[in-house]
Amino acid sequence: MVAHILRLKLQLVANGLRRSAWQLVGLVVGAVYGLSVLAMLVIGMIALSVGDEDLRRSVPVLVGAVMVLAWWVVPLISFGVDSTLDPARFATFTVSRRSLLTGLALAGVIGVPGAMTAIASFSIGTVWWRDAPALLAGLVAAVVGLALAVVGSRATTTAALPIVGRRRVREAMAALAVLPLLLLGPLVGRFTSGVSVDADDLGPFSHLVAWTPFGAPWAIPGDVAAGDWGLAGGHALVALGSLAVVAVVWERALAYGLVHPAHSEASGKRRGLGWFDRLPPTPVGAVTARCLTYWARDPRYALAAAIVPVAPVVLWVLDRDGGALILAGPVAAFLLGWGISADVAYDGSAFWTHVIAPIRGTADRWGRVLAAGAIGLPTVVLFSVGFPLLTHRAAAVVPVLGASLGLLLTALGIASVVSAYVVYPVQQPGESPFQTRQGASTAALTSQLGGWFALLLASAPEVILAVVAVHTGSVALGLATLLVGVALGITFLLLGVRYGGRALERNGPVLLQRILAFT
Repeated sequence: MVAHILRLKLQLVANGLRRSAWQLVGLVVGAVYGLSVLAMLVIGMIALSVGDEDLRRSVPVLVGAVMVLAWWVVPLISFGVDSTLDPARFATFTVSRRSLLTGLALAGVIGVPGAMTAIASFSIGTVWWRDAPALLAGLVAAVVGLALAVVGSRATTTAALPIVGRRRVREAMAALAVLPLLLLGPLVGRFTSGVSVDADDLGPFSHLVAWTPFGAPWAIPGDVAAGDWGLAGGHALVALGSLAVVAVVWERALAYGLVHPAHSEASGKRRGLGWFDRLPPTPVGAVTARCLTYWARDPRYALAAAIVPVAPVVLWVLDRDGGALILAGPVAAFLLGWGISADVAYDGSAFWTHVIAPIRGTADRWGRVLAAGAIGLPTVVLFSVGFPLLTHRAAAVVPVLGASLGLLLTALGIASVVSAYVVYPVQQPGESPFQTRQGASTAALTSQLGGWFALLLASAPEVILAVVAVHTGSVALGLATLLVGVALGITFLLLGVRYGGRALERNGPVLLQRILAFT
């Protein structure tokens, strides 16, 4: 049975690669990103193996602890990505729990994340390669650490299933997951690009982490190298004891989950009509109210909005001097403006109400633009004004504001056209925002790339003026950027809504047919 589960896992991985050429491209891009992080980690461990001895005892503990902790936490916030984590799928099979536990544990290592974690574990375990006993202890500790990561991941996910299975909990956790996931790459890159680390600063913290289940296995090789066998035994006891505990927790949680599968919760009662009570009873007002409701309650929109405040943090991590922070306004403008390019796809089967309703296409376009603009306009203004002032670059406020407003309005206009022509598979309501839908077509990727290229060309005048104005400090060029950005942005917005509305009236039934084929 264990071998059968492993074969099923391998078959699932192989089937995923055969679904779509673009899914394969996405997997390759993700693998390249992961491999870059892995390469930096391995190179760091190699450099550490010939470096300061105190750092050799501290850094592996902290890096290994972060890796194990990520395995325990990420599956909770990315619920639904790996269907093998759901005990309900095995409820009707007469499989012994021991075989099921062993099979699922080994299956966790199969795939890109498992393989990368295994490589990272053994690279951490071989830091003390010049000391034979420490090297042997490191290899054993790497196996224990990898087992702690995988088994702990299964234990936390299975035990938390009754809570995480609730839709609202999954939505909140997915939104909170954006920050660490987006910051992981920049933080690792910055750490490996010359940031000096003092062993005196890391030492006390690593000693504390070494007595946790996350850091205990990685501290054993350093203890052996130092000849402190008592400390090594204590850390080994913590690591093995933790592994035994999470295995028992997983076994008990799996036994309960097989007998009591999680069920979808009923939606609670709500009073009033929300935004439909506050906006005018017109076609544009109705579409705007529905879209604002989605922005507030749909996790797919909430996740896109949650990325916006993370953008300045990423820019600050990449450039600690703060110069890149003035780009926060244009980045927010692009993210919030282009977000409505997937509006029709996110409607799903509910898009039939737009097709059958006696409303003009321009009313549909204006409703979506006003909803996104109600969120995007104040955010873009706040970022464009606040961050230049925060970084003591007051002269950049006007040109950055002009470029950001032009980019936001232009993006809303072009996205209004793109979404009237192309829809593609997206996550359905209640699914994990990290889950990938099957059937992504060449047209979907082409439409996004084509739309971005059109947006780049349309917004080039104000962007170029803004760059020159910021570089030279010219007040006149700054004012020109603001005028050009607003004028061109309004022009492209009006044209996009008008042309996109006409296209939607023609293509509405075809778009609905495609959407229904995806579900």
